[in-house]
Amino acid sequence: MDEPLHLAQIAAYRRMSAEQKIEQAIALYWSARHLKTEAIRLQHPEWTEERVRARVREIFLLATT
Repeated sequence: MDEPLHLAQIAAYRRMSAEQKIEQAIALYWSARHLKTEAIRLQHPEWTEERVRARVREIFLLATT
């Protein structure tokens, strides 16, 4: 999962404007939230949609690096 970036990827990121980089970061954030939501739904099929959303909010609120 921690594969090094290919030189072409590094060059592409360097060509991006700050706005494009922020857009990419936001898209990655929402992709992660969507994946986590689906994982929780699979783990807890009995939970209501509100409970799933609340758990995802909690996970992302308390996330650390």
